Parts: sequence; C-alpha cells; structure tokens
Amino acid sequence: QVQLVESGGGLVQAGNSLRLSCAASGHAFNTRAMGWFRQAPGKEREFVAAIDRSGGSTIYADSVKDRFTISRDNAKNTVYLQMDSLKPEDTTVYYCAASYSGRTYSTKSGQYDYWGQGTQVTVSS
Repeated sequence: QVQLVESGGGLVQAGNSLRLSCAASGHAFNTRAMGWFRQAPGKEREFVAAIDRSGGSTIYADSVKDRFTISRDNAKNTVYLQMDSLKPEDTTVYYCAASYSGRTYSTKSGQYDYWGQGTQVTVSS
C-alpha cells in the first residue's frame, strides 16, 4: 500500500511560483512512475506532468510545458512540481499519483493506482 501526501499549495499572484511536494510512504517508491493531475469543480481530472521511475524521463501537458517542472528524489520518497509563471487558469486542486510497481509513466489517470488528497492552488490576477 502507498500513501501520498501533497503540500505546498497556496495563494499566489499571477507570474509568481509555487513548488508542490508529494511525500510517499510504503516501499518501492523508486519502482513507481509518478504523476501530477489537477481537477476543477465539475470538470474531469486533467493530466499535468509525469516522471518515470528513475527521474530520467518526463512528460508534460501542453498547457504547462515550459512553465512547470516535475522532479523526484528517490532517497526522500518525494516527487515535486515546480510551477513558474503561474496563471489564473492554473487555479484548481492538484493531485499526486503513483503507479503500481514497474508500470511505465503515463498521461492517463487510469494508469495510476494511488492518489493523494489534493492541495489547492489559487492564482490571483
């Protein structure tokens, strides 16, 4: 079993930055792909970024490419999402997700098996 706890959300002005963290408990963190998704009320969950088990490969949604950076520290069982040049349309709840051990990283929420509780990000104009 894996438990994920996000932190780092908050209120910022447009153009500023935030760094989200996701701490994972349980074993085999370095065998799991990790992803970040976001979901606004009444909307479907949206892919943001994903990273492979080693941290050597990443993928991003077009809407955040060149502004957001996903990274991981396997020694700390933590994945990060550095969000720069934030826009009001980035406002929503952000979720961390982990795959089953050995699964490849993906943009599809169905490929992830464990989810955090979410952290709110609000960007004011």
